[in-house]
Amino acid sequence: MKDLAHRALSPAVTAVIAVIATLPGCLSTDDLADHSCPPGGTKLTYLNFGQDFMARYCVRCHGGPNGYSSRALNTQGAVQANLQRVFVNAAGQNRAMPPGPDDPSQAERDQLAEWLACGAP
Repeated sequence: MKDLAHRALSPAVTAVIAVIATLPGCLSTDDLADHSCPPGGTKLTYLNFGQDFMARYCVRCHGGPNGYSSRALNTQGAVQANLQRVFVNAAGQNRAMPPGPDDPSQAERDQLAEWLACGAP
């Protein structure tokens, strides 16, 4: 009986997943491994880009003791330790974070992708 119910729901579940996958930021396939640091490196650094980006869009929730401390992004080292996680949630075409309403522009997300691909120097 359980197997029959599961089989009956599978097409419906598949349809829902297909719809969700078309929504911006949902089930994105944009991955850090798909990006590389530009041949000459990047001019983006933690001081001229990353620190401000993280402060404006991330650390209000991911700021250590007052935020999700296990997912803190309030230092350069914390970002570097979480390059992939930050990338798949906020860089390039990924739009899962931040949860709005003041989201980064696409240009900022592209800069974040470059900075992360270069190791967040």
